[in-house]
Amino acid sequence: MADKKIIAVVGATGTQGGALVRAILSEPQGPFAVRALTRNANSEKAQELKRLGAEVVAADIDNVNSLKLAFHGVYGVFCVTFYWEHCMPEREMAQAAAMAQAARNAGATHVIWSTLEDTRKLVPLKDNRLPTIMEKYKVPHFDGKGASNDAFRQIGLPTTYMLGSFYWENLIYMQMGPKKQADGTFVFALPLGDKRLPGIAADDIGKCAFGIFKRGAQFIGKTVGMAASFTRALRQKVVYQHVPFDEYRGLDFPAAKDLANMFQFQHDFEVEFCAARNVELSRSLNPSLLSFDGWLLKNKEKLPLN
Repeated sequence: MADKKIIAVVGATGTQGGALVRAILSEPQGPFAVRALTRNANSEKAQELKRLGAEVVAADIDNVNSLKLAFHGVYGVFCVTFYWEHCMPEREMAQAAAMAQAARNAGATHVIWSTLEDTRKLVPLKDNRLPTIMEKYKVPHFDGKGASNDAFRQIGLPTTYMLGSFYWENLIYMQMGPKKQADGTFVFALPLGDKRLPGIAADDIGKCAFGIFKRGAQFIGKTVGMAASFTRALRQKVVYQHVPFDEYRGLDFPAAKDLANMFQFQHDFEVEFCAARNVELSRSLNPSLLSFDGWLLKNKEKLPLN
């Protein structure tokens, strides 16, 4: 590892971080080594990464001193937060600030911050098109990340701002996939009207991040959107059904209002949202980028269609 550039990966046992760790390890002759950061270095997932060749280090993103120790001697840092574990934008912003401070302290050459739009720049709090949530946010799990961009910019970190997209895995794990109807057809229901939904396989986020690190200075200071085209390819009759935004907000699960506002934001600002997520750029960073058809071919048996 001594002759390689070390990339510290926050959330190494999570979706994005884990995919990046595996992408780096897939090129053992490449210029990078990976330091996999996780809260529990003894977990089964962490030990599996260690067996694959990663340096596994315990780190707490709520503790800047813990991060400073974990980032020591690195070339690059991949920063990500985990909003759905606590659903508190202020905590997410504090975590982003801690990672930025620790990366500056380490003298990191390249930082990737996994972020999203601050929707309030297009829909101010006084704009009633989207109900205000928690008195301060329109789409809390977007806004906290977007507001945190300044934590990296204001201290002059060499940062790439990587915009995520809808994970196709949400169709499996968040029960958002097509639902079988009494007549045997399937209905795919989301509050999107006739607008496009940029999406991507979760593993491809990590592979694209690896592509950004490999191309280095070209992407420092840039905002890069991750996406691949979204189509329907289940080889069964699938009917798309728009769910009214207010109806979706009233569904009985904790994140309903947040997600409804997210979908409405993507609907109302489709042009801006899709323009920020370039499929060909994503494919240039990750030549193995899956199309939705390709992802379905690998995962359709996992879809809870009943």
